[in-house]
Amino acid sequence: METITHTEAEIWQLLEQVCDPEVPVLTVVDLGVIRQVSIKDNLAEITITPTYSGCPAMNAIETDIKILMSSYHIPVVINTILFPAWTTDWMSEKGKEKLKAYGIAPPQYQVSNELFSKPKNIECPLCNSTNTELISEFGSTACKSLYKCKDCLEPFDYFKCLK
Repeated sequence: METITHTEAEIWQLLEQVCDPEVPVLTVVDLGVIRQVSIKDNLAEITITPTYSGCPAMNAIETDIKILMSSYHIPVVINTILFPAWTTDWMSEKGKEKLKAYGIAPPQYQVSNELFSKPKNIECPLCNSTNTELISEFGSTACKSLYKCKDCLEPFDYFKCLK
């Protein structure tokens, strides 16, 4: 068996190479699905949390992590945990910026004191207008909604805010 010569910090850096298969502009580190990296008994243990239970991308992410670690001769075990549940709070600010540059509106928190207030409009990632409307609660993937900008007239995905 190979001896791990990499540190936990180096493994975190390597994980920056693994992209989310549904939103390839994001790494799994940007997305916040990597919860922990540790080295125990000459084995890298990587703990991941899916963005939602049953996320179809998690199998691909796990496979990509195993392939990457293998290419660096790092023996690895991947643990998937569901609690605490993933939240968009775990996304990095860098990841949110990447989403916007890619044309997907990043999660925007809506705070209101009114019980039945109208939610604020989501900012268009293309022209920054807030004159937008929800077209469908479901976008290109289950974690996104479909919006349309009333100013530039372009449709866009919004990465749903999950708390």
